[in-house]
Amino acid sequence: MSLAVVYSRAAVAIEAPEVVVEVHVAGGLPGMTLVGLPETAVRESKDRVRGAIQNSGFEFPVRRITVNLAPADLPKEGGRFDLPIALGILAATGQLPLPPLAHYEFAGELALSGALRPVRGVLPLALQARAANRTLILPVASASEAALVEGADVLAADHLLAVCAHLNGSSQLARPDPPPCSDRTPIPDLSDVQGQLWPRRALEIAAAGGHSLLLYGPPGTGKTMLASRLPGILPPMTESEAVASAAVASISDRGFDPRHWKQRPFRAPHHTASAVALVGGGSQPRPGEISLAHEGVLFLDELPEFSRQVLEVLREPLESGEIVIVRATRRAQFPARFQLIAAMNPCPCGYLGHPDGRCHCSSDQIRRYRSRLSGPLLDRIDLHVEVPALPLSDLQRSQPGEESAAVRARVIAARQRQQQRSGCHNARLEGSALLSATALADGEQTFLHYALERLGLSARAYHRVLRVARTIADLAASAAISRDHLSEAIAYRQLDRPLGD
Repeated sequence: MSLAVVYSRAAVAIEAPEVVVEVHVAGGLPGMTLVGLPETAVRESKDRVRGAIQNSGFEFPVRRITVNLAPADLPKEGGRFDLPIALGILAATGQLPLPPLAHYEFAGELALSGALRPVRGVLPLALQARAANRTLILPVASASEAALVEGADVLAADHLLAVCAHLNGSSQLARPDPPPCSDRTPIPDLSDVQGQLWPRRALEIAAAGGHSLLLYGPPGTGKTMLASRLPGILPPMTESEAVASAAVASISDRGFDPRHWKQRPFRAPHHTASAVALVGGGSQPRPGEISLAHEGVLFLDELPEFSRQVLEVLREPLESGEIVIVRATRRAQFPARFQLIAAMNPCPCGYLGHPDGRCHCSSDQIRRYRSRLSGPLLDRIDLHVEVPALPLSDLQRSQPGEESAAVRARVIAARQRQQQRSGCHNARLEGSALLSATALADGEQTFLHYALERLGLSARAYHRVLRVARTIADLAASAAISRDHLSEAIAYRQLDRPLGD
C-alpha cells in the first residue's frame, strides 16, 4: 500500500492537538514534499529522515513522497515530527506493517544515524495520548518525564530500529519509570523566623485561603525570609495540580526538572524584568513567570521598583487565573493561577517606623513612593501586613518559631473545610458561592459596612475582606464568621488607609 497514516501531536501553548501524518508514495520524479504549514525545523526534517532511514539499513524510496500534516491550518514546529514521518515512509513502502500504527502516537527528533533525540513539552503529549487511549512512543530522554502522568501508557526508544522492531513484533520497548524524587530541593522551615508573630499569622492565613499578601517594612526585617517559607506550609499538590504545573514548565525554554515533581513552584523574578518576561510572549509564545508559578508562588521583591507597566499586567491574571497572548498569526492561552506574595519598603529610604527614627522622608515623598503602585493593583491584594524592625534585645530573647509542619497541618485542615463547603479554597470564591460561604448575621453585617465606609474601601476590597474573614474562621474551625474574624481581616488592609491613620 502506498498510503500510511501515523499519529502525532503539535505544541500549542500547553495544549497538544492531534496531528495526523499522512504519507503517500507515488511514481514520478523523486522528491519529498511537506505540506500542512510546516515551519523551518519541520521542513528540514526531510534530510534528517532520509539519513536516518538509510543509516538504519532501510531503503529510502526513489519515488515521489508527499507528507501531509493535518489539520492543514495548524502551524507545526520543532523536530518532534521526524519519527512519525520516518515511520510513515517505511509503512507506505511496505517495510513496516500498517495495522499496529493506529494504536500508537509518536514524537521524536531523529539524528542522521537513526538515534532518537529528546523533544520538549511531552507532558501535554502524554495527557492527550491517555485521553485518546493510545500508547505514546518517545525518546528515552523524554519518556521518563511523560511517565509522571498517571494512567498514560508510555514506551521509551533510543533508535528508529528499536521502534520498528517493536512494531514488527520482534522485540518489545520498555516502559520507563518515573524519575526519582528523593533529591528534591529542601524548603526552608518557618521555625527559622524569630519573632514577627503578626506577619507569621498573616502568612498562615494566606496559605490557608490561597490569598495574595503584601509585606512591607524596613530592610532586614525578614520579608523575603517569610515569603520563601510559604511553599513549606502550603498543602501538598494534587495529581492534577502537579501535572498542570509541570506541563507549563515542560514547554518553557529550560524544560521541566523531574526533581521538582509535586513541589509547588516558587518564582522570584528580578524587578528589572520586562512585561514579556512576566506574562510570556514572543513570536512563538512561551510562558512567562506568572504561568511558571501556576499552582505555586510568585514572589515580587521590591515591588515599587518594578515598572508600573509590568505591574499592571498582573491585574487580569490575578482575577481570571489565566493569561491570553495574541499575535498576528497566533493565539496562546496559558494558565496563571498563582499566589502572589510581594514585599516593599514603607518609604523611599526604607526606614519609616524604624525604632531608631532614622527616617526623614516627608509625607509627600512617601505618597509619591506608594503611588508607584496603582490603586486597582493594591485592591486585588488581600492582605497588607507590616513587618516591623524588632530591637536586637527582643530577637535575642525570642524562642525559635513554630515549625512549618505544625502550621501546615492547620492549613491543610482549613483547606479541607473549604473543599467540603465550596469545592475550592476561599480566594477563588465567586458569586453565589461567596455569598453562601460568607453569610453574616445582622450585627456583623452592620459592623463590617461601618468599618469599610470609614476606610473608604471598594466593593472588591469588601469581598476580599469577606474571603479573608472566612479563612480566619476556618482556621478557628468556626462555622460562622464572628466580629473578631472580621476585625482581624480588616486589620490586614493597612495600606488602604490614608497616611497618618
